[in-house]
Amino acid sequence: MLKSTKPPVWLTDTSGSLDDLKRLVEQDTDKADYPLASAIEQNTVIYAGDTFRTADRTALMTELNRVFDLGPGIVAIKGAISDRATLDAATQIFEQFIEDERGTGGGDHFAKPGANDRVWNAAQKHCLKDPANFAKYFDTPAIDLPCRAWLGEGYQLTAQVNRVNPGGAAQTAHRDYHLGFMPSARVATYPAQVHALSPLLTLQGAIAHCDMPLETGPTLYLPYSHQMLEGYVAFQRDDFQRYFEANRTQLPLEKGDAVFFNPAVMHGAGTNTTTDKFRLANLLQIGSPFGRSIEGVDRAAMCKALYPVLRSHADPHRVIAASAEGYAFPTNLDRDPPIGGLIPESQAEFMSRALSEGMSEDAFVAQLDAQAERKLP
Repeated sequence: MLKSTKPPVWLTDTSGSLDDLKRLVEQDTDKADYPLASAIEQNTVIYAGDTFRTADRTALMTELNRVFDLGPGIVAIKGAISDRATLDAATQIFEQFIEDERGTGGGDHFAKPGANDRVWNAAQKHCLKDPANFAKYFDTPAIDLPCRAWLGEGYQLTAQVNRVNPGGAAQTAHRDYHLGFMPSARVATYPAQVHALSPLLTLQGAIAHCDMPLETGPTLYLPYSHQMLEGYVAFQRDDFQRYFEANRTQLPLEKGDAVFFNPAVMHGAGTNTTTDKFRLANLLQIGSPFGRSIEGVDRAAMCKALYPVLRSHADPHRVIAASAEGYAFPTNLDRDPPIGGLIPESQAEFMSRALSEGMSEDAFVAQLDAQAERKLP
């Protein structure tokens, strides 16, 4: 992997050169490095959705990790969600949220407020509105395996539905949460190793809920740009923005496709130049269990809504991962001690155990509430 010159401890808004970025972005992706992929298009690694249902998990996750780390940083999954009835039902739920919340929302990330429609905390709202549909939707290997490949066990999934309406303008090219959401002056207060750490704490994803031909403005990407350590302080500069516009990639998506990418890849939603097509995607931001997710989510409420549905579910681990708190900390160790181990039982571990033991719904709710009480300061 090409690397820019080792930086000093403290980066400034002048750190990193455009030549450094060019050397990284001008790499070519070799299909031989990704034998389970179906194709390489515009330096993006393309997988078939069936691969996630049939391939060896470890081998596939190893490839995905390589893409996000040493590779171009972006994977596209064709037919990630193959159950169209489940996808269509979720689309109806999301569109109803948009109608119900019209005029009540705030701004949008890197886009003009009010031009498009955004549903915040869509994962919790989706789960509480229709837990059965939520369970079918997230019982999807093509969602679960990229998350595990980059973030490991206990990842924390959040979702924000985004609808780019006809005429909706492009976003400014950017990096994402954590450091990507800060002004450059604040980013510069963090030492260089935090700049290296930030991309390891989240993964970005999107599920297409409609066909997205190029004229509807699917996301623009700059593959390999995540490998530039100084990118968080540099991406806002005019020369970086111009280079992005001249060299970005853009792939059309079909309904049910998914994209996952390293949050440090420069990217931005494109312009919807149509007069009649509404581009709807469920945007996923998945957090490491060792970091802070972007949204506060009532995961206990989600667990309670899902438990009756999952009692008859043959293998609920993907749905539990998309809903329950996967990490035992922070907690109150006076009341929630690590008896029999080094850490207490997490919410996700408790839910999995309750399902395997056939615990009643009333008992599950009571013990879930008791676990939450023990964690209070």
